[in-house]
Amino acid sequence: MYKYNPRTRFRVRKPVRSFRDLEVYQKALEGAVMVTKTFLPILEKVQYPLRDEMIKTSLEMPRILAEAHSRRFDSNIEGIALLEEAMTDCNKMIVYLEQVRDIYPDDIERILCEELIKKYMYNRVKILNLSKAWKKWLAEDKK
Repeated sequence: MYKYNPRTRFRVRKPVRSFRDLEVYQKALEGAVMVTKTFLPILEKVQYPLRDEMIKTSLEMPRILAEAHSRRFDSNIEGIALLEEAMTDCNKMIVYLEQVRDIYPDDIERILCEELIKKYMYNRVKILNLSKAWKKWLAEDKK
């Protein structure tokens, strides 16, 4: 994906040609697959009341990020608003995962849950950084 120079800590990243090249999209897709494959059967077994919302939120996030990437060329403000929606979804996923972890400690593998929570926290920070970069690009573009 990128090269690392240990002397400068500078990483040359692969250019973003489509939304599929965005790290935040890749991480969101990875999280959605993990939630659906790993947690869905357990959530159905324990009858977690917010199961459908949790699955919907995890599956919607990659779509929102893809749409944000497209909208930023058309209307940067809409693209940034979609990034904010994706950050909100990251927060929702963290809440859902913490609830599941704490309500069903015997049914959920705690380490796996913690790992997924960390991934969503990481992705939220990355989406925030992407949003800042897009805002900077918008400001430079207006000049």
